[in-house]
Amino acid sequence: MEESIYLVLEDGTVFEGKPFGAAGEVTGEVVFTTGMVGYLETLTDPSYYGQIVVQTFPLIGNYGVIPADFESRRPALSAYIVREWCEEPSNFRCEGTLDAYLKQNGVVGLSGIDTRALTRIIREHGVMNGKIIRSLEDREKAADEAKRYRIVGAVEAVSTEQPEIETPENQTCRVVLWDFGEKENIRRELLKRGCEVVRMPAGSSAEEILGVNPDGIMLSNGPGDPSENTAIVEELKKVLASGLPVFGICLGHQLTALAMGGRTEKLKYGHRGGNQPVTDKKTGRVYITSQNHGYAVAADSLPENAFVRFVNANDGTCEGVDYEGTPVFTVQFHPEACSGPQDTNFLFDWFLHNIRNHPSSRP
Repeated sequence: MEESIYLVLEDGTVFEGKPFGAAGEVTGEVVFTTGMVGYLETLTDPSYYGQIVVQTFPLIGNYGVIPADFESRRPALSAYIVREWCEEPSNFRCEGTLDAYLKQNGVVGLSGIDTRALTRIIREHGVMNGKIIRSLEDREKAADEAKRYRIVGAVEAVSTEQPEIETPENQTCRVVLWDFGEKENIRRELLKRGCEVVRMPAGSSAEEILGVNPDGIMLSNGPGDPSENTAIVEELKKVLASGLPVFGICLGHQLTALAMGGRTEKLKYGHRGGNQPVTDKKTGRVYITSQNHGYAVAADSLPENAFVRFVNANDGTCEGVDYEGTPVFTVQFHPEACSGPQDTNFLFDWFLHNIRNHPSSRP
């Protein structure tokens, strides 16, 4: 008889399922993502560091594992929960199964539970911690450990350790990609537009970043509580004072707001998936975006020159800011999303416009 493993939430709720991937027990913040495709990008997105990720789509793994689609070298999430995983994937690019990939990377998998019921609990209660265990004998201890769990040191855990440079054949400018847990497709979008990309560690000083003589600064996505990164925010203030064009995505958007004197707040259950509607307040147009974040910028905390350009059409939260009078703009969503909608991919072109026309503002 196949063994069972269990997810114990911090309130004591238990889900019984079957193991796949790596064996073991693990604690994390339980979050859900609504993407119907893109599970490879989800698995390799560093923004999921410290989290137990639940896929709401019922069948995962049907096109196997395709390394060319990875967003980072290895998974950063704590565990992976699905309703059903496909044992026999079918795709001409497939190079392995989901189960084997999780085993190779030490990621605990749990399948066979009612992911819809789990998602409803998170939506109604808000984000909850949980622990995956192999025996219910430790149920109360697991719930207590889950309740006390906190994600700390997330950015440092996923950022590059040393500067890296990649130069395209058609180089037209140099961009520092400040790596807080960057997705590889941000780098790819810059490279295909002729940007030499200098990837800098999260702990870099402003002097080190400006010392490579960039034409613009790209602030990447990343995991964890943005307000935890006080040292980075102080260095970012100095970078912003340089007057260089800056484009921030996700965590980069949040850190910029903090550096500008704003604040961030934790959302009830976050925005994760490829179907988040965002309204451009300047034009009235609605874009469908890919998102993965548990915190948002508090719009009422921003300085006078901050124009909240984009808002979430579902809950009205801040999704993007133009800092008027400066070549700085940021967005909460992911315009580089390869597995999701590419409606807002043009934002990279706006960034390049700012670089070419520095110090003028974007169109």
